[in-house]
Amino acid sequence: MLDKSGKLDIKKILENLENYVPKRRGWVWREKAGDYEAGGYHYSDVSKPLEKGVPLPAAKYFGNINPEPIQTITTEIASGRFEDDIRRMRMAAWHGADHIMVIRTAGQSHFDGLIEGTPQGTGGIPITRKQVRAQRKALDFIEDEVGRPINYHSYVSGIAGPEIAVMFAEEGVNGAHQDPQYNVLYRNINMFRSFVDAAESKKIMAWAGMLQIDGAHNANATALVAWKVMPELLVQHAINCAFSLACGMKRELIALSTVPPAAPPAPDLKINLPYAVALRDFFADFKIRAQMNTKYISSSPREATVTHVLNLLISKLTSADIQSTITPDEGRNVPWHMYNIEACDTAKQALLGLDGLKELVEVRKDGYMKEKVRELKERAVLFLEEMLEAGGYFSAVEAGFFIDSGIYPERSGDGISRKITGGIGAGTVYKRDADYLAPVTAHFGYNNVAQYDEKLISNPAALIGGSTFEDRSKIQYIDELDAEDNVEQRLAENEKYRATTLIKPEAEWLADGTVVVDFTLPAAIREAEAAAREIGRKMNLSDVEVIHREILHDAEATRIQIKGRVEFAVDLSALKIPPAPEVLSDEEIRAFVREHPLKVVAATVGEDEHSVGLREIIDIKHGGIEKYGVACEYLGTSVPVEKLVDAAIELDADAILMSTIISHNDIHYKNMKKLSDYAVEKGIRDRVIIIAGGTQVTPELAAEQGVDAGFGRGAKGEHVATFLVKRKRELLKL
Repeated sequence: MLDKSGKLDIKKILENLENYVPKRRGWVWREKAGDYEAGGYHYSDVSKPLEKGVPLPAAKYFGNINPEPIQTITTEIASGRFEDDIRRMRMAAWHGADHIMVIRTAGQSHFDGLIEGTPQGTGGIPITRKQVRAQRKALDFIEDEVGRPINYHSYVSGIAGPEIAVMFAEEGVNGAHQDPQYNVLYRNINMFRSFVDAAESKKIMAWAGMLQIDGAHNANATALVAWKVMPELLVQHAINCAFSLACGMKRELIALSTVPPAAPPAPDLKINLPYAVALRDFFADFKIRAQMNTKYISSSPREATVTHVLNLLISKLTSADIQSTITPDEGRNVPWHMYNIEACDTAKQALLGLDGLKELVEVRKDGYMKEKVRELKERAVLFLEEMLEAGGYFSAVEAGFFIDSGIYPERSGDGISRKITGGIGAGTVYKRDADYLAPVTAHFGYNNVAQYDEKLISNPAALIGGSTFEDRSKIQYIDELDAEDNVEQRLAENEKYRATTLIKPEAEWLADGTVVVDFTLPAAIREAEAAAREIGRKMNLSDVEVIHREILHDAEATRIQIKGRVEFAVDLSALKIPPAPEVLSDEEIRAFVREHPLKVVAATVGEDEHSVGLREIIDIKHGGIEKYGVACEYLGTSVPVEKLVDAAIELDADAILMSTIISHNDIHYKNMKKLSDYAVEKGIRDRVIIIAGGTQVTPELAAEQGVDAGFGRGAKGEHVATFLVKRKRELLKL
C-alpha cells in the first residue's frame, strides 16, 4: 500500500476509503519481554522491542540499543488537520507511542449526531467517519512497520455518545474516553441523558473490546486548588468503575485516568505519592492510566518536563499500566510535532532509567505514608456516605459537592452545581414502550425481541440479517459535504510541498512556516517582550508572538522565546548537500595500520576541561581508533596548543587530534587556527594531519581555520580512523 522507506502518501491513504475494513478491533497490551538483555544490560520491566524505531539520543553511547518500557505510552495529537496528524502518528510510533489519542475539537460534545466530511478543527480534530477510517487505515500500515499493534483512541462523550460509540466499534477504534460525570460536570449535559447514553455507549464499547478511560482527572484542572480534590477524585473513579461494570464492561478494560494533583515548587511527592498509593489500593483490579499534571503548567518546557519526570517516578512506583505524555508546550499552544516526540522520549527515557525500581526501593507502609493514605481513603468514604445521605449522585451534584476547592469535609462553596432537570438534552429521555424493539447488537437495557423470536433474545440483530457490526454493507459512508472546508482542498493548497522538492518549517501542519527563536535580552520583562516582537519583525517573521518569557534578573536580563512564520520555502534540489562520509571497513583500516603504523597525539585544548567526547574517539572500549591499532598519546585537558604541536614533534606523530567543546567567543575556531599556524611555524604542517572535534565544530568552518578535518556531533572512532587512513594515503601518494 505504502512505501516504508519513504514519506507517507496521504492521497493513497485516502483512496478507496469507502471500502476500507479495519483489520482488527479491541485493545492490545504490550508483550512483556521477560528477562531482556540489550547492550550488555539486563532489564526487568520492558516489552518486546520495535522492529523499526528511533532510539533515544543518548543511545549512540550504548550501541544504539532501543529497549521499550512495559507501559503503554500515549501521545495526544490535535493539530486541527487530521491529514497532517497521520504523519505525526508515524513519528510518535517510531518513538515508542502505541496509544494514539486524537483530541476531539472543541464543542463537538454538544453536537447531537455524527458529523460527516473532514473539516478543519479548532483545539482538536472533528471526529468523523472519514477521518477515523483514514487514520485507522494509516495506523494499520504504521503498526506493521514498527512491528507492534497501535491502539487508536478518541472520545465517546457528549449528547451523540452512543452514535459515536457505534461508529468507533464499526471502524476499529481501540479505546475511548467515556465518563458520564464528565458530561454532567464539564459539558452541562443533563444528568439523566448523560447516564442513559453512557450505558448504551459502554455496552457497545464492551462488545468491541475497547479500553475505557474515565475523565475524573478533569477535576484537577478545574478545581481552584487541585490537590484538595483528591478524596472527590477517588469517589468519581469509584462511581464510573461501578457503573461501567454494571453496563457489562470487563474490569481489565476499565482504566482510571489519574493526574498527580500537585506540582513543584509544592512538595510534589509528599502530596502526590500517597494519593497514587490510595488509588492503587482502592482500585487494584482496574487499570491505571497515568496522565501528567497540567493544572500548574507554565510556558516553560523545561519546567513542564521536570514535573513530568516526577510524575513518571510516581507512575513507576505505583505500577501504572498506561503512561500518558502531555507535551511540554501544553501551557502555550496546541501541541506541536516536536513536542509530541519530546514527550514520548521523556517518558521512555525516564521509565527505562527507572527499570527495576521496585527491586531497589519500596514505598513505606508506616509513618507519614500510612497516615496520609488512610486519611485520603477515609475522606473519600465519608464523601461517598454524605453523597448517599444527600439523595445520591444527582442530588450531590445539584448541591455543589463536586469540584469544591476545600479538601473534604471542608467546603469552600465553589463547586460546580448542575440542575437535575436542566442542562443540554434535558427532557429527552423516555421510558421504552412494552413492545420496544431494537434489532441491533450490543444494545443496553430492555429490548422486546421475544415478541418476534424468543430464540434470538441474545442475538436481536439476526432479525434483520445482522446490524452494521455484522454486515458492513449497511454502513452509510459519506464523503465530503463542504465544498471548501475539506481535506482535498487543504491538500491542494500545499500540494507543492508534498509533490516537489520545496520545503518549509512546520510545527502544527505541513508548510505552516512556524519557527521558534530563543534568545536573551538585557532588559526588564516588559521591555524585553516589546523588543522581542520587534526583533522578530526585523527578522522578517510574520505573526510574531512571545510564547515564553523568563526573568533572569528583574533588571539585568530576560529570556525570551518567540514564534513566527517564514514566508519563503527552500528548494532541496538547489542545495549543495555534502555526501555522507565514507566509512572504510574495519578490516581495511586495520590492514593499512598494520602496514603503515599510525601514531597520534590528542588533547582537549585551551582552558577546556571536557574529555568525554575525545576519550570516546580514542578508547578501544568505546569503539575508538585504538581498536584499529592506532597508537594514541593522550595529553589530557586544558592543554596549550603549543604543547600539542611540540608533543607531535617529539613523538614523531602522524596526526594531532584536538578536542574543543567550549565555543564562547568562538574560542574553538580561534584555537584551531592557532594550532594550524603553530604547526606551520614549527615546520611540520605539511606532514602532520590535524583533526579537530567538538559539539560545535563543523567541517566547513574547521577547514577555514586551516585544519584538515572537523568532526561534530555524532562522530565516532570509525569516522576519524577512516579519515586518517585516507589522508595518510594521500600524503604517502599511495
